[in-house]
Order: sequence, then C-alpha cells, then structure tokens
Amino acid sequence: MAASQDSYYLPSPSRWPITGSIGLFTLLGGFAILLDGSSVGKWLMIAGALIVLYMLFGWFGTVIRESQSGTYNDQVDLSFRWGMGWFIFSEVLFFAAFFGALFYIRVLSVPWLGGEGAGGVATGPLLWPGFDAVWPTNGPKDIGGAFETIPAFGLPALNTVILLSSGVTVTLAHHALKHANRRGLVGWLFATVALGLTFLYVQGTEFHHAYSELNLTLGSGAYGSTFFMLTGFHGLHVTIGAIMLTVMLARSLKGHFTSTHHFAFEAAAWYWHFVDVVWLGLFIFVYWL
Repeated sequence: MAASQDSYYLPSPSRWPITGSIGLFTLLGGFAILLDGSSVGKWLMIAGALIVLYMLFGWFGTVIRESQSGTYNDQVDLSFRWGMGWFIFSEVLFFAAFFGALFYIRVLSVPWLGGEGAGGVATGPLLWPGFDAVWPTNGPKDIGGAFETIPAFGLPALNTVILLSSGVTVTLAHHALKHANRRGLVGWLFATVALGLTFLYVQGTEFHHAYSELNLTLGSGAYGSTFFMLTGFHGLHVTIGAIMLTVMLARSLKGHFTSTHHFAFEAAAWYWHFVDVVWLGLFIFVYWL
C-alpha cells in the first residue's frame, strides 16, 4: 500500500538496531581482548563480524522491500538524502584528519626537526641533532630503513584514469536511469563496477611492489605510515563503494528503480564521486608533489 505524501512515516519496531549493537560490541570487545594477548579475542571478532554482516543484509533487505512496496513517501526520501549527505560529510572529515597529519608532518614537524624553528629559533640541535630534514623521510636516524617511493606517473596515474573513468560511467548510468533506459543503466553500471575492481587490482599490485621490492612499508618512517594510511583507507572505501554499486547492479537486473524513484542508486553514485575526489587529492599530495 502506497504511503500518503502528506503523512509522516513511522517505521515499525525492528530488531536490526540492537542486533547491530551486539555485533559491534562483540567485534570491538574481541579486538580489545586480542590486544591483551588472548586467543579468544580472535573468535569473538569473527563472531562479531558475522553478526554485523547478518544485520547489514537483514536491515538493507528490509528497507529495499519497504521501498519496493511503496511504503515510503517524500518525507522518507528527504530523510534518506540528509542521512547520506551527513554520512559523506563525516567521511570528508575522516580523510581531512589524515591529510592534516600529512600536512603537519611534511610542512611543519620535519622542518622543525631539521632546524627551521618557529620564530627564528633553531630547534634542530635541540630536538634531534643531525636530522636530515628532507621529504620523503624515513625518520630520525633512518629508523624506517632505506626505501624508494612510487613514481606518480606510473601505476598511480593509471589508477587515476581508471577511477575518473568510472565516475563518468556511473554518471552515464544515472542519465540512462532517468530516461528509463534499462539496458544503458545495466551496461554503464557494469562498466563502473568493472573499473572499480580494476582499480583495486592495480592498487594491490602497487602495494605488493612497494613491500617486496621498494621496502616501502608501514614501518618506513613518517612517509610510509602516512602513505599506507591514506591509500589503504581509500582502497577500503573503494571496496565499500564497489560493493554498493554491485548491489545496485543486482537490483537493476531485477527491475528495481524507476526514473523518478531511485535514491538508493543516487546514494551509491554520490559515494563513488566522493571516492573519486579523495583520490585526486591523494594523487596530487601523496604521489605527485
């Protein structure tokens, strides 16, 4: 039964929030126990992860069924849009913290350790005598060991082309959906997922090359830690986005979405464009400059 457009939608009682809370508590509790040295923590983490996955499949499945049945109205659609907007904003702040750490280390702390103190004070001899203030750095006294960096115009440039191309294909899929072109929607969406998976494969190849041949690891001083924190978390977000788009592809094949009712697709596309923008920042500030 379709919902009235002038009514306020009130969802029925659901077990999914408490299920998710139990799963997250078990997952994080297991991690804490694992850090304490107990092998029980590993099994608690596995159990917690399985509960969270069960919750995600169940909760999103419920939302999809309610949406397809016409339960939601414009008020629900607006609340979904605000929710996704705030979620992406929180992700912007997440990456801003890592970019901020990179800026602080590269522009402020490394010069300070090398002697360029604030206010004209020579801080280098006081903080770390003999420190070589160059970027990329493997840390004072070369604690990270010798390593090589990854050239920007190699695999990173290829991945930039791949990811930006996927932003174009997902936009074309959205355009096809708005014009009720089901074949175009499925085709361009499939291309987007394929490009996303290709990006992850190339990034995995790059990481393997860095660890096995360049000695560039998480332990390679400040450069290694910031490099893998930024690129690794971005890869995780690409994985999440690819899963979201794969679900959209499966729903499209089942005949879900109409030209006027398809916010789930839009939300996944928003997230994918966000991932594209973050990668541009990574390519410029981590690989290039």
